[in-house]
Parts: sequence; C-alpha cells; structure tokens
Amino acid sequence: MNGADTAWIIVATALVLFMTLPGLALFYGGLVRARNVLSVFMHCYAIACLMSVLWFIAGYSIAFGEGNAYWGGLGKMFLSGIDAETLSGSLPEVLFFAFQMTFAIITPALIVGAYVERIGFGFVLLFSGLWMLLVYAPVTHWIWGGGMLSDGGIFGETGVRDFAGGIVVHETAGLAALILALSLGARRQKTTPPHSPGLVMIGAAMLWVGWFGFNGGSQLAADGGAAMALTVTHLSAATASLTWALWEKIKFGKASLVGIVTGTIAGLASITPASGFVGPVEALIIGAVAGILCQEAVNLIRNRLHIDDTLDVFAVHGVGGIFGTIMIAVFCAGSWSAQLGSLAIVGVFTAVVTVVLVKLVGLITPLRVDAETETNGLDLTVHGERAYDISS
Repeated sequence: MNGADTAWIIVATALVLFMTLPGLALFYGGLVRARNVLSVFMHCYAIACLMSVLWFIAGYSIAFGEGNAYWGGLGKMFLSGIDAETLSGSLPEVLFFAFQMTFAIITPALIVGAYVERIGFGFVLLFSGLWMLLVYAPVTHWIWGGGMLSDGGIFGETGVRDFAGGIVVHETAGLAALILALSLGARRQKTTPPHSPGLVMIGAAMLWVGWFGFNGGSQLAADGGAAMALTVTHLSAATASLTWALWEKIKFGKASLVGIVTGTIAGLASITPASGFVGPVEALIIGAVAGILCQEAVNLIRNRLHIDDTLDVFAVHGVGGIFGTIMIAVFCAGSWSAQLGSLAIVGVFTAVVTVVLVKLVGLITPLRVDAETETNGLDLTVHGERAYDISS
C-alpha cells in the first residue's frame, strides 16, 4: 500500500460523491419549475443510496471481478474475500471499491435530467437499479475491468482509451437519457424558465470542484499524471464556459448565467475521457470546441428534433463524452479503430438494453405520472412537501 496514493483517493472519493450530492442535485434542481425541485433532489438522493447498496451487493463484482471478457462474475459479491489488507495496485481494494462506487452513483443520476417533472418515482428507482447492474457495470468491466474493449481485447494490444468515463459514464448516460426522453414524450408545460439560475450556478460550481476528484482520481495515484489530469480538466472547463457564452452572445445578443455554467459542464464532460492522455494546449482546443458543439447539439435536439430531453443530458454529457473520446484519436493518444469501435459497441448495447428495461419496468410500475400530478408538480403530490412556502 502506498500512503500518498491512498490519501489522495480517499479525498477523490469524497469529491466524486460531492458531485452528485449536492452538486448535480442543485444543478438540476435549479433548472426545473419551483413545484418540482424537491422531486429532483429526491431522485438524486435516492439513486445515490440505492446504487451504493447495489454496487456492494453485485455491481462491483460484475465490473471488477475476475470473470471473463464480458463480465466480472459474482465472485466479489458483498465484497467477498476483501478486507482492509487486500490491495488493488497500491490502494486498499475497499477504497478502490468506494471510489468506483461514486462513479456508479453519478452515472444513473446524470440521466435524471432527461425525465424530470413527469416521471414516476417507483420507475426511477427500479429502472436506475437495473440499468446500473445491466448496462453500467458490464461496460465498466469491458473498458476498466480488463474486459473485451481493454488492452489485449478485441482491438488487439492497444484497446480503447477512456481515462475517466467518456464512454463508461457519459455516452451510456447520455444515450439512456435520450431513450427515456423519447419514451416519456414531452412535458405538458415546458416553456417555464429555470426557477433558480442561482442554484444552477452553485451546483455547477460544485460539479467543477468535484470533477478534480473524478478525473484526477482516475489516475489512482498521487503523482504527476493526477496533477496533469486535474490541470487539463480545469482548462477545458474554463475555455468551454467562455466559448459557450461567446456563441450565445453572437446568436442571441446576450450571454446568460445558465449558459456559461452549462458550458462548464460541456467542457468537463468532453475532457473526461482524454484527461489522462492530453496536455494543456489540447485541453484548450477540446474545451473551445465543446462549448460551441454542445450548444449546437442542444439546439438540434430541443428545437429541431423537438425531443424533450429536459435538461439536455444527451446534448451536453452524451455529445461531450463522445467528442472527447474521438479527440483522443485525433491527438494520436489512441487508435481510431478502438475509439470509434468501442463507441459503436457500447452505444448499441446501451440503446438495446435501455429500451428493453424501459418496456419491462413500465409493466411493473408506471413510467409517467398522471396529468393532474404533472400539472400540480411532483413535490407536493408525490412527496408531500414543497420547496418554498411563499406565505411565510
């Protein structure tokens, strides 16, 4: 065990959990109507709790067990055979489990943004749990667990390069979000602006800070590689924020707060897969393009295709993660066949399994709330609480 590595990954684990709770919850919560903000908080919080338990029961074993090229098996269920002395590289394996658990939490939580204001709470829990076990965990094994897309797999000695989750996290969550948005249909009322841009900014700022653990921690060591990953992450986020705001100003005459912080998330998602393989100049290029590319993806999906991916999960996370994964090949840090082939394989697998899960879970618990509940808001009707008491 290396003490410095262990100390850094303990911090990184806390930072990645901080991304979901409270970062993502506040970011998404501020974007919806006031009558739905608590439902968004509830979705993020309950998903964090459920994924933690499921990752302990079977998710970690499926992702990082010794199984075969396709899945890790069930040999590490309930952390079987792992104690405080068991090592994974230079880290206690129980810490590696905890660090990866925070990734298993935030990935299904990202999907929340696609279905807010109209989805059934029971569906959220059942779908998210099954999706993490049947989509996220196997894909994690394929790429990070020594499976078929990693070095020595189907693409030969040099497998796919995905440092912190461009494919594993952002492509899978983005595609699942798009499919759920199509399955649900549009909200009945979708012209209301974000009820609290201030909460959106606070949540985005927390995500930015937490992303240092997300990308820097993925080095799994306290060394120069972690420092570089952290640095390029920050530069990409900052550059994408500026280009998003500039593009918004050029197109609409005003640069908005919600716009600039959405640009931040686009830059962070885009640098995620490449953060261990590129330097500061490449990070500036990735961020500069991401701020414009993801904004145009929002326009395409929302205004041209009329898909109500409510908080633009696919346009920002999906497109950003796919773009960053391709840029690894552009900058000669990975092979074109592995990068594009892995995007295609994971994309098809994610889409097929997600569609099946939506259909099956919908047979057990309703996908969408009724019209009255949606009109009145999910907070009071579903959870018996409201975020704001305007009478006091």
